[in-house]
Amino acid sequence: MPNQSLKLLGHAYWIKVLITLSLLLSIGITLAADIKLPMLGDSSSGIVSNNQEYKLGKAWLQSFRRHVKQHDDPLLQQYLEQLAFDLVTHSELADRRLTLVLINNPSINAFAVPGGIIGVHTGIFTHADNEDQLASIISHELAHLSQRHYARSLEANRNNSAIALAGLLATIIVSSKAGADAGMATLSATQAIATDQQLRYSRSNEKEADRQGIKIMERSGRDPKASAEMLEKMMAITRYKGSRLPEFLLTHPMTERRVADTKSRTLKYQNNEYRDNFDFYIMQVRAQVLQHDDPSYSVKYFKQKLSTNRHHKNAYIYGLAISHANAGNHSLAKQYISQLLDQEESYAPYIFSDIEIDIAAGDYQKALKKIDIQFALNPNNYPLKMLYADVLWKSHQYQQSARVLTFLSRQRPEDPNIWYQLAEVRGLAGNIAGVHAARAEYFILIGALENAQRQLKFAEKLLHKDVKQMAIVKQRLLEIIEMEAELKKL
Repeated sequence: MPNQSLKLLGHAYWIKVLITLSLLLSIGITLAADIKLPMLGDSSSGIVSNNQEYKLGKAWLQSFRRHVKQHDDPLLQQYLEQLAFDLVTHSELADRRLTLVLINNPSINAFAVPGGIIGVHTGIFTHADNEDQLASIISHELAHLSQRHYARSLEANRNNSAIALAGLLATIIVSSKAGADAGMATLSATQAIATDQQLRYSRSNEKEADRQGIKIMERSGRDPKASAEMLEKMMAITRYKGSRLPEFLLTHPMTERRVADTKSRTLKYQNNEYRDNFDFYIMQVRAQVLQHDDPSYSVKYFKQKLSTNRHHKNAYIYGLAISHANAGNHSLAKQYISQLLDQEESYAPYIFSDIEIDIAAGDYQKALKKIDIQFALNPNNYPLKMLYADVLWKSHQYQQSARVLTFLSRQRPEDPNIWYQLAEVRGLAGNIAGVHAARAEYFILIGALENAQRQLKFAEKLLHKDVKQMAIVKQRLLEIIEMEAELKKL
């Protein structure tokens, strides 16, 4: 999803938050626009409602999407969503509408924002040893949401809580644009603004989230010891890098006592055995490939792994397949993926990457035939549908690609990447009114309501003979007015 130069929503209902221009200049970064969030009620309204939290989260996510590109990997996204949705069923979270945000960043970081938003950096995949360690991080974030720590923090100290929430947004934006060190500088400045009392309350939140996270792990049949293992891993990174803390520890205050407490709570599980999920190692490989700028280095990396560690042999072979594909060595990539398919022909990630390699090699007809076979078994599979739209696009079958993306936009209406691609392919298909309608949905998702209205008015002019579509556009324009009114009430 490319960066856009967009106007922010009306100043009447947005408030400036946290990171001032001087702070941004001090770390050498200037954002394209001020970071603004809606105000939640007033100081006499008491703790915010679940519905207000949800609306705040939506507004935060819109601001986030204006500045940070989400990573577009349907396979990784689906894996994360399935993992999180399994974990949330074992949590105390009342409102289980989750939005999983995947960010291509090598740092160890995850965050939770009111309204069911959980962000995960791809770096967690590369640092975790197994799925349970990854799950422990997500469980911890779910615990923050279920215990409503932001709302409680807002009630305890309204001003500092606003600083903390917008500071989290600014940190993620800056670190994604300039690397982890800049993000750390931003967050350190933000933390300096907070009072000592607020910091102590944050540590209390972390302790509670640790306890609740362990409960989620236990209820879901996962290894609670992974929680302590992941914290120890991050502390080890801190010792290795000196004062350079992993980003997760900056947004989640860490003490030796907290680590010891988590470890003591999980000792009783010491002799228990837990299932290891091979899917994690495949997703870990996909994340690791992202960190390798040079595909030839990626090939060497997985060859070395294959020669020294046979425990996850097939995952490393998979890494070689996609690394060779990225390097343009399509015949070698096919050899490796075929080797894996010979062992397990129905394993979805192997099938997905086999088709990915066909597309990369320009063998669109072969890819389409394989997709047709898979649709007979799983017609509404999200990653497969995205591959289908991609190969149709690349083979110049624009109208068919637009139909697939339209279906996906209904299945996943809050995915801005789908709407952006839909606008592009509708343009190639000659559906100009459809281009404006898709762009409008994209702009809504990134909080640029003025731009969305403008696009819908363009569409309206082109649809004067299409009564049905005209009615849909007019209704959407009314809904945008309602969105603006709702934001004013927050």
